[in-house]
Order: sequence, then structure tokens, then C-alpha cells
Amino acid sequence: MPLSRLRAARHLTQEHLAGILHKDQSAISQMERRSDMYVRTLADFVKALGGELEIRANFPDGSVRISGLIDKTASF
Repeated sequence: MPLSRLRAARHLTQEHLAGILHKDQSAISQMERRSDMYVRTLADFVKALGGELEIRANFPDGSVRISGLIDKTASF
């Protein structure tokens, strides 16, 4: 799901999300249009929406949750 649709599904405007992340609205717009970004940036975006980012590697014989990439004590 694109980040803009995820944000809209959580009933947040770009302006509201910008306030939570201490950024301006144009920065949120840019984030939503990016095809690549740092894991920390994506984790902060998801956390501001009330979620938690989880990264998984999927293989034919199962999936594995990748850990240790995000400092859960850090805040935006």
C-alpha cells in the first residue's frame, strides 16, 4: 500500500502528520512520493500513524523477521 493511502486510511492529513513528525507538509508529501528511503525514516512515518514497522525476508520455505535495524528507544 502506498504511504499516502496508508496515511489516509489512518484518517490523518499530511499537515497533521507533519506536526507529529516536526516537519513541514511539503516534507511529508516528498516522503510519500519517494521510491526509496532510510529504514529509520519509514519507521518514524509508520510510528506516527500509530503502527510499528516490521521487516521480513520471505523465502519459499518460510519467512524470517529481520531485527536490529531500528532503535525502538529513539523517538521522532
